[in-house]
Amino acid sequence: QVQLVESGGGLVQAGDSLRLSCAASGRTFRRNAMGWFRQAPGKEREFVAAVDWIGRSTAYADSLKGRFTISRDNAKNTVYLQMNSLKPEDTAVYSCAARAYSGGSSRPDDYDYWGQGTQVTVSS
Repeated sequence: QVQLVESGGGLVQAGDSLRLSCAASGRTFRRNAMGWFRQAPGKEREFVAAVDWIGRSTAYADSLKGRFTISRDNAKNTVYLQMNSLKPEDTAVYSCAARAYSGGSSRPDDYDYWGQGTQVTVSS
């Protein structure tokens, strides 16, 4: 079992940056690939980024490449999402997820554990 708690969300202006954190507890976090997803009101959950268990391989939604960066610190049991040049369309609840495999995935169904999410609101 892995428990995930996100933090770092908030209200920012367009062009600002935010760094989200996802603190994990429980067994074998170091062996879990991690992902970030987001869901805006009235929209389906959307893949944002994923990282493999060791932090060597990353993947991003095409529309977010160059602005968002995922990373992890296994010594701190934490995965991060650095978001730069934020836009109003980035407004959503951001959730981190862990899967019981070492490789990341863009599919929500491939993840086994989810956090509650943190709200990010970007004003124009």
